Amino acid sequence: MKKVHSIAFVSLLGLCMACGNTTQQAEDSDSITKETTDTETSESKTISHNQLLEEEKAEGWKLLFDGQTTQGWHSYLQEGVVGWEVKEGVISTEGGSGDLATDEEFENFELSIEWAISPQGNSGIFYMVQESEENKTPYMTGPEYQLIDDEGYPTVLEEAQKSGANYALHAPESIVSKAPGEFNHTRIIVNNGHVQHWLNGQKVVEYELGSEDWTQRKEASKFKEMTGYATATKGRIALQDHGDKVEFRNIKIKTL
Repeated sequence: MKKVHSIAFVSLLGLCMACGNTTQQAEDSDSITKETTDTETSESKTISHNQLLEEEKAEGWKLLFDGQTTQGWHSYLQEGVVGWEVKEGVISTEGGSGDLATDEEFENFELSIEWAISPQGNSGIFYMVQESEENKTPYMTGPEYQLIDDEGYPTVLEEAQKSGANYALHAPESIVSKAPGEFNHTRIIVNNGHVQHWLNGQKVVEYELGSEDWTQRKEASKFKEMTGYATATKGRIALQDHGDKVEFRNIKIKTL
């Protein structure tokens, strides 16, 4: 009897060990599957910056920044680019470089651009800029899409000075900017005087250039004395150096 019991016990022990191995193999398999899935998910989320999708090309989009050079840009009122750096697919300035302008002028367009501001930083995107010796800075002629650290800027901001604003004229409908150092997505649409500012998927400003409302706002602002401000229907895109670090990438434009 003892021998039979011993044999039965050994058999039962072997069966338990086999089950344990099977369970461990299943767990190992699940772990490998999860790791593979996580890797595939991570890879599927990889974004290629400063490139156009085939459908974007078909729609007429073109890159204004190739991610490697400053081709297509120049320092405002200068030849070539001074101070701005291109690194790891981003064009940036630490401050003190001067504003950057496109070589080309644009009329009716949709501009798409990503930007990240430094803590307490300030910058802007100008459009329809008229570059000349009389116009010493882009803000003298071009409306400005405001970029700023909304929460951390060291002085109190007026509503029309916050991110997405048509600077000093139209306040954004909502504050949807991201924290300093994180990239935001901006769209600026200009079509026969009708202008829209978009920020991170939300339309935050809409106005008509030259309208009675726009004129009243301009006359009540610092732009009152700037006779050439926002009078042109065609001009350059310019990136502002306000003395703080700012980064840009994925800059593209489509003519409307």
